[in-house]
This record gives sequence, structure tokens and C-alpha cells, in this order.
Amino acid sequence: MKNYDIGMIGLGVMGENLTLNIESKGFHVAAYDISKDRMEDFTKTRAKEKNIKIARSLKELVSMVKKPRKIMLMIKAGNPVDQVIEELIVLLDKGDIIIDGGNSHFPDTNRRTKYLESNNLLFVGTGISGGEEGALNGPSIMPGGSEKAWPFVKDLLQAIAAKTKDDEICCDWVGENGAGHFVKMVHNGIEYGDIQLITEVYQIMRDLLKMKPDEIHDIFYEWNKGELNSYLIEITADIFTKKDKDGTYLINKILDTAGQKGTGKWTAINSLHEGVSLPLIAESVYARFLSAIKEERVKASKLYNRKLKHFDGDRKDFLNNLKDALYLAKIISYAQGFSLLSEASKSYKWDLNLGGISVLWKGGCIIRSAFLSNIKEAFDKNPNLSNLLVDSFFKNEIELRIEGLRKVVSIAVLSGVSIPTLSSSIAYFDGYTTNSLPANLLQAQRDYFGAHNYERIDKPRGEFFHTNWTGKGGKTASTIYKG
Repeated sequence: MKNYDIGMIGLGVMGENLTLNIESKGFHVAAYDISKDRMEDFTKTRAKEKNIKIARSLKELVSMVKKPRKIMLMIKAGNPVDQVIEELIVLLDKGDIIIDGGNSHFPDTNRRTKYLESNNLLFVGTGISGGEEGALNGPSIMPGGSEKAWPFVKDLLQAIAAKTKDDEICCDWVGENGAGHFVKMVHNGIEYGDIQLITEVYQIMRDLLKMKPDEIHDIFYEWNKGELNSYLIEITADIFTKKDKDGTYLINKILDTAGQKGTGKWTAINSLHEGVSLPLIAESVYARFLSAIKEERVKASKLYNRKLKHFDGDRKDFLNNLKDALYLAKIISYAQGFSLLSEASKSYKWDLNLGGISVLWKGGCIIRSAFLSNIKEAFDKNPNLSNLLVDSFFKNEIELRIEGLRKVVSIAVLSGVSIPTLSSSIAYFDGYTTNSLPANLLQAQRDYFGAHNYERIDKPRGEFFHTNWTGKGGKTASTIYKG
């Protein structure tokens, strides 16, 4: 009987919790998973006595959903999505909608949108952030794809999305094709940066200040009450209270090798494609790569036998500087992410609402932070803002705290603590706010060895010159490449 509002394919952590979320908002859900055991367990436990019906096949699932059908995929990104789409195409009717809620790469979403529309179907590629808790209680949702699908999925997606304390809904249409998954990709890139910054601050506390987990908890707990208030700071404070079965702190027993699923790497790669400087986020990806070669690092540490210099300064004063450093570096990380969104919006003609995107991230998602409201205000004032660092609010925040960041980076580097993203943040700020960078020498070198041309400060932009530096070269210059 066709009386179900949506079909859910995939009952892993996210799919199962989204199914329960959807049902809790008054919708009837038909669900399917490739694992019969998983479906059986879900039926007997969390789905029991709820408006959730398990389908034994994709064909049965499709038959249970009202037209225009809404079929949501919460499965592994890549080939599995394409395989399920191919199975669904022959079962669906004109105007039916497939929703991909996984972490798909946005070029795949571009391709799938076009492909399904050519088959008279509609496609929604939506980023979903918030993890298990968010999926169950209200995630951040970033939908894109076939714009004609939005009126049919809007009520359901906005009903299950997170809401801010001001009742703003953390779900709205992002843009055509792969826009939603691109925004989610950048969200995850910022998340990589946020996490790495916090871990570097932790290492400074642990190795330089010799602080114990309970002391570190107290600091992060206090920081979360102010301008650093965010989900990641909140859970970081919690992590330092968790003890293992033997009564010792669990954090001290976790191996220092980081995993990843690729979205941070995609963000860094796309910054290169778009010509956007994204060093902090890129460094956070490289830091995970470096952490993964644990055995090499152990051997190198024995070879060099480095000892951190003893910190003999005022600890209270330094912790205040550390707080300022983390806050400013986070701002710089978000500034880089929004710069990439701005450039991609132009490249793909998505017309992204950057202020609106900041609202999507204010609740439910991993990078929800207090200053996202300030980001919204910045883009409300100037939708064409080139960089958050030139907004008046953020300019004031930076000028008040920049010396704290400089002191932390200086002391950490001189003491031998690895801080790739903290040091990258100050390098980006100094470069972005420098009137004259040494790229004039770089261009002279390129013209010297490759006749690559250069512009002059006494001539209009866009006019290029070549010099015969040795007196032996010809007049032929290389073609201009603007990348």
C-alpha cells in the first residue's frame, strides 16, 4: 500500500537515526538495508511500534512510497550510490525523487543530477552534518541538485533539521547540481582545521605547560562559556574527563594516529583548482598524514632525541594568549573556507548565499560556533565581501588579540612543539595583509628561466612584459597562464 512519505535505503548509524528522526516528526517511513540482520534488529528494537515499515527489497520499498516518491540513500559514497541509482531507475516513475544524503563528492552529484534529469527523475544531493546525535535530534542539512525537487522535499527536510535558539532552521536550498555537497565538503574542511587547531593547543598544554587532563578539562570548559563557545570545544572538555576501567584517563591511552574519509583532502584539492589560498585547512590534512606514519616518527624521535625547552613564563598569561590564538586561528580557518565557497559560487554559477550558509551551520553540525552569527551579519552587510578578515567585526577581534597568536606561535616554535595550523594561520594573516609581497622576484625568476612574462607597477594591470635577462635570449615569450 502506497502510504509512506519517504523510503530510506541504508540503516547504518546515520540512516537509522535519520529514519527515527523523520518518524518522530509525524512522517511514515519505509526502510531497507542490504543487511537482513540489520533490518531484523532494527525492527525488533528501535523501530518497534513506530510508523516505520521494513521492505524486503528495493521493489517493495518503491511500491510502498507515495508519489512523487522520495527515496533517500544513506549509503557509502562512490560506486554503491551509482549501483543503487541504476536499480532504482527502472522502478521509479517520472517526477520521482532520489535523495543522496551521504558524503558524495560534488562532481559525482553534478553528473548524477544531469543523468537522472535525462531519465525524467529528480535528484537531490544533500550534505548532512551532526553525526549520530545530530541525525537523531536535528542535523544541519545542505540540499542541492534538481531545483524542481525542492518544493517536494522542503517540508520534510526542514522538519527534521536542527533549529537555532532563535528558531532559525538549519536547512535551506543551497543551489543547483553539486552545490549542496560542495558546501558540505567545505564544512568538513573547516572541521579538519578546527580539530587540528584544538589538538595543537592540547599538545602545548600537555607537553609545554605539563598540564594534566583534569586541568585541561577545566580550561576548555571555561573557554566554552565565551567567544570560543562551540560544539568541538564542548566535546573536547568532555573528553578529558573520561576514565578507563583502571581509573586512568582514557585520552592518554589513545594511539596518536588520525583517520579521515577524504572530504578534507577534497577541500584542499579544490582550493588549488579554484586558485584560493587555503593553507590552514591543507595543513590540517597533512597533519593527519604525518600522524599516520607512527613508526617512522618513533624512529626519527630516537634519532634526533629532541627535548622540548622548559616553559618558564607566566602560565596564566600564556593561557590567555593561547585562548586568543585559538580563537583567531579559528576565524582565519572559517575565512579561508568562505573564500573558497565564494570563488566556487562564481565558477559553477551557483549564486551561493554565504550568509544563509552560515545559518545552516549554526545548529546541529560539527562546526557550529558562536561567531557564525557574526559571519551571517558580515555577509548581510556586504553580500560581496571578499574575505571575512576585512569585515569590521572580525578586524576588531583580530586587532585585539593578534599579539596573543604571535606570542603562542613564537614560543611553541622556539620550544620545539609542532603547530602546523597555528603557524599557518599567522602566516596567512600576515600575507593577506601585506601590501607588497616578494612575488615580484618570483616573477622575475620565472621570466628569466622560462620567459613567462611579468606585469609592471608603472603600467596598467593585464599588460605583460618580457626581459632578455642574459642578452642571449630571443624576443619570444611564453604564453600567459592565469591559474
